[in-house]
Amino acid sequence: MDETVEEKEGGTMKYIIGVDIGTTSAKAIAFDFEGNLLTRKSIEYPIFNPKPTWSEQDPLAIFDAVVNTIKQVDDENKKVGNELECVAFSSAMHSLMAVDAEGNKLTDCIIWADTRSNEYAADIKNSSQGHDIYMKTGTPVHPMSPLPKLLWLRDHRPDVFSRAHKFISIKEYVFYKLFGHYVIDHSIASATGLFDIHTLQWYKESLDLAGITEEKLSKPVSTTHSLVGLNPGYAEQMGIDVNIPFVVGASDGCLANLGVNAIKPGDAAVTIGTSGAIRIIAKEPKNDEKERIFSYILTEDHFVLGGPVNNGGIVFRWFRDNFSPLEIREAAEKGIDPYELLTEKAAKVPAGADSLIFLPYLLGERAPHWDANSKGVFFGVNIKHTRDHFLRALLEGVIFGLYSVGKALQETTGNIDTIYATGGFVRSELWVQILADVFNKKVAIAESYESSCLGAAVLGMKALGVIDRVEEVEKLVPVSRVFEPDEEKHREYMKVYAIYERLYGLLKDEFVNIGNL
Repeated sequence: MDETVEEKEGGTMKYIIGVDIGTTSAKAIAFDFEGNLLTRKSIEYPIFNPKPTWSEQDPLAIFDAVVNTIKQVDDENKKVGNELECVAFSSAMHSLMAVDAEGNKLTDCIIWADTRSNEYAADIKNSSQGHDIYMKTGTPVHPMSPLPKLLWLRDHRPDVFSRAHKFISIKEYVFYKLFGHYVIDHSIASATGLFDIHTLQWYKESLDLAGITEEKLSKPVSTTHSLVGLNPGYAEQMGIDVNIPFVVGASDGCLANLGVNAIKPGDAAVTIGTSGAIRIIAKEPKNDEKERIFSYILTEDHFVLGGPVNNGGIVFRWFRDNFSPLEIREAAEKGIDPYELLTEKAAKVPAGADSLIFLPYLLGERAPHWDANSKGVFFGVNIKHTRDHFLRALLEGVIFGLYSVGKALQETTGNIDTIYATGGFVRSELWVQILADVFNKKVAIAESYESSCLGAAVLGMKALGVIDRVEEVEKLVPVSRVFEPDEEKHREYMKVYAIYERLYGLLKDEFVNIGNL
């Protein structure tokens, strides 16, 4: 999986570029038809927080990053004569922006982390329509999703709302600039709260609630839908032929499952990057009467069920940046990652952190509580606890959050047998072992660490006819390592988790109160 373009036999082959429009960067990765990674480029862009609950990005900066990463990858492959066959896309979910009739932005891109519409989400969730909207759309009612964001724009930016020609996501913006057409794949659409995942059409009740018609939205298309006829100016800028097909692809979460081969019954994918998620793939949507999980679309025959947590690697980074100056300095002197030193110290603390419990809700929480008011809590502190206990409890708390979603998922969809781990956390053996021990499941590390981009490339292969079924990804993703659970530690964790699970219910009202101080 790690070969470079120069190392391939003859130096010439057909390849696909998988593009991931992420929260912090755009990545373009070249894969051959056997799933081997040839070339990888990424360009970062900032998140703007003009107000405490706002999280926005400049769509032009993101578009430029997409175009330039594609160009850089293609340039490197041209040097050895490789032939580009298509470009396929992954993208972060839940973004929303308004554009005018010429496609110019009327707003910046409001991303998933934006919670300004929290009051609107609560009103929808508690209304007579709330449960039906969830059951029809598969999207939990939460300020992350475009539905409450639209209501906020309607009331707080009526000038923009009335002038808007379209309300779109960042991927739709990219495709419009490249091709002049507004299309949205079923996967991104299924994460809006506006799309009926059973009929694959815009859901009229949600649209009526938001005060828009489907003409204000893009045309829904399959995740293997491709466009040709690239804008000549951008084709020249990227150095690629105008007739190269661009496959619209799917969302990053859905493609992460595909890219690690977590697609069989009993398989789950756990991702921890900045945030985290646990997901399985089923043949049909299975919404949860308790509204704890999502049902998003990968293809018409593959639904990705699961739940995201707001607080993943960002919690570890918070601890590193605020409480670990010695490790940061020592790591710099040794030329290593400070996380290595921190996990070494956390590993010396016993499982369960000597009964110290951490609720990791530094950024509020999505699944399973869908509560933007929730806060982080250390519980059970006593005189024997050291800083390293707090660190161990922090790592365990993130996994407990995912375990609570996993329990809801298993209640709804059936038992999980194997977990495929992906994201930055797989570099920490300790954190992956905690995952195995808490879930009491085998955890496999797929050799592909760029799962969303590879998943996009697999959809590209299917669109090209290189493969007939997405299940053929199994041939492309070998497993590099397996972690087995420790049953004794699992029993210890379950004693701690029983208290963890009760704490949210006991503190829910106080989270609101402290937020109002």
